[in-house]
Amino acid sequence: MLVSNNWKDYECIDAGKGEKLERWGNIILRRPDPWVLWKSSNDNVWNNYHAIYHRNDKGGGYWENKKEFSEFWTIKYKELTFKVSPTGFKHTGLFPEQAANWDFIIDKIKNSNRDIKVLNLFAYTGGATIAASYAGAKEVVHVDASQNMNEWAKENAKLSNLDKNTIRYICDDCLKFVEREKRRGNKYDAIIMDPPTYGRGPSKELWKFEEGLNNLIDSCIDILSDKPLFLLISSYTKGITPCILENVLTTSIKDKLTNGIVKTEELGLSITSSKMFLPCGVYGRWESSE
Repeated sequence: MLVSNNWKDYECIDAGKGEKLERWGNIILRRPDPWVLWKSSNDNVWNNYHAIYHRNDKGGGYWENKKEFSEFWTIKYKELTFKVSPTGFKHTGLFPEQAANWDFIIDKIKNSNRDIKVLNLFAYTGGATIAASYAGAKEVVHVDASQNMNEWAKENAKLSNLDKNTIRYICDDCLKFVEREKRRGNKYDAIIMDPPTYGRGPSKELWKFEEGLNNLIDSCIDILSDKPLFLLISSYTKGITPCILENVLTTSIKDKLTNGIVKTEELGLSITSSKMFLPCGVYGRWESSE
């Protein structure tokens, strides 16, 4: 498991009975997690929180505030700053387990000693976009089907003092965008993607992970430069294991990307109360060995 254990402003206090208790800066949130099938290790910590998320029978849910706090606030990860705000669909605008992938992105770009152009697909609020730009990427192209998420990503770039860097924010269907880039002959040195289980593009284009992943990866490989740095995929889709993602990457790469290695693992977070680990999806990557 690749554990994001370098946080100071975030903490998974405890997890149990289908929920997790998290500290985001000075704000404590309690929300559901379908993978938390075990018992809580410390029942005493669960009564002190600012808000709790309740699911409803029709899908979705709502936050119930127990203490007063701001609608949004900021937290830092090393030199990066992000806006946090509880949303109507349980999320906060940030996936803290992805910090381990941000570290990888920063390290690879900083040590490449050349200009790197990055494409971030299903880019959400731009955690990976911010990491790549901070690392010195010449250009980052940020693509997401939600204009609201793109605006949030712009806020994060400004908070991290990166708003003057070359970052293009594009509201589009990710697969259609990649296919157009191929026709235009545009190339990227690094590609990042976090495809959802199910989604709709801005023109109601349908995305299903199991049906679209292979085609998307193949199209992305076609727009990698002659000296690609890495291809990084994250997945939160139920049933997708590191082994499955490794097989997908290995069969897609074949003879196209020869000078590199494939690596896949679970992503996770440390749980303070129990000293256990909270699984948070998987990642897979091909990275250059040159």
